[in-house]
Amino acid sequence: MQPYFTNDAIVTGILMVVLALIFYTSNHPGKGWQRFYRYVPALLLCYFVPALLNWPFGLISGDESQLYTVASRYLLPACLILLCLSIDLQGIINLGPKALIMFFAATLGIVLGGPIALFLVLEFAPHIISASPDELWRGLSTVAGSWIGGGANQTAMKEIFQVSDQLFGTMVVVDVVVANIWMGFLLYGANIAPKVDKWLKSDTSAITDLQRRVENYRASVERIPTTLDLFIMLAVAFGGTALAHWGSDLITPIMERHASTLKSMRLDSLTSSFFWIIVIATTLGLILSFTKAKSLEGVGASKWGSVFIYFLVATIGMKMNISEIFSNLGLFAIGITWMIIHVTILILVGKLIKAPFFFVAVGSQANVGGAASAPVVASAFSPSLAPVGVLMAVLGYALGTYGAIICAWLMQYVATMA
Repeated sequence: MQPYFTNDAIVTGILMVVLALIFYTSNHPGKGWQRFYRYVPALLLCYFVPALLNWPFGLISGDESQLYTVASRYLLPACLILLCLSIDLQGIINLGPKALIMFFAATLGIVLGGPIALFLVLEFAPHIISASPDELWRGLSTVAGSWIGGGANQTAMKEIFQVSDQLFGTMVVVDVVVANIWMGFLLYGANIAPKVDKWLKSDTSAITDLQRRVENYRASVERIPTTLDLFIMLAVAFGGTALAHWGSDLITPIMERHASTLKSMRLDSLTSSFFWIIVIATTLGLILSFTKAKSLEGVGASKWGSVFIYFLVATIGMKMNISEIFSNLGLFAIGITWMIIHVTILILVGKLIKAPFFFVAVGSQANVGGAASAPVVASAFSPSLAPVGVLMAVLGYALGTYGAIICAWLMQYVATMA
């Protein structure tokens, strides 16, 4: 259905007004608003209100807009640079091995969740699926590629396992909607993280120490920004974004010339221009954190980064059409079962090693959402933690194709036994 507003200038205005209203009410002293936002985090609304404006209201649509492309290709790299300026690498190192353990637990949850979910649906409710078992496991391999790595890994699975265009399109819908529903739960979970950490019996001292160190540094350099300060900050952010795109434009064609070799090594992600944009932008931010540019945190670098990331959240939200759940119920049954298994493994491992909920959430989103949304979930806990999400998401890109192929083989075995 065609949305009422298709002009991106109008859609941008709508999203900005929505974001402003959410933050105005979330900071309102009224007890009613305070009680409301105690249970419904502002970031979650930034995501779901645009989704509701898409469906059922039909005012805007991510399918008819280029705003997500703008936000993910221009604002996200700029945001990563700004958020990385004040990064404390020693503090991240001090987070310890639990962050990596939870990341790999999240990957394992996806690798095992696919074949288990496929088995359960084929065994107990095969009538809800119209595709044949052989078509099904091939199509689901693309979801595994996306959830462990990203879009490049998803496309790689389509080519490796010869998924038809029509089935691939359906799987993209399953991927996006199920992943977005889970992201909504994670954003809500960030709002009640202390309660979850208490249940997990987590030691959050390293995370608290990292936040404190970043906030102390911010307080030590904070000043009222001048126009010059703001221009320098934006020059660093968008100049860095330009360098990231330029570097990507130089590197990607070289990688594409070696695509067959990379494909044989399961390193298809290296042919993705978006992969290189994110890697270069993050690297620039890390390098600049060792220079005088770090002091730009004092004129609001992370605040501007947060504004960019909230706009990205809104553009992700408006891509979600809730009605699509009802037109692919069989496939969504597999997708949701798959996600439940992923979450169960995460919680079991998190409980076993007493990992902070932050590691659980970001480890999951670094797999399922990738570089576009892992920093969103991380910043829901604290803007100072966003770089942790980025670094873990890049690791997901590297492992995406390997994990997805293993998952696909397991699903193929289940399908042949059906």
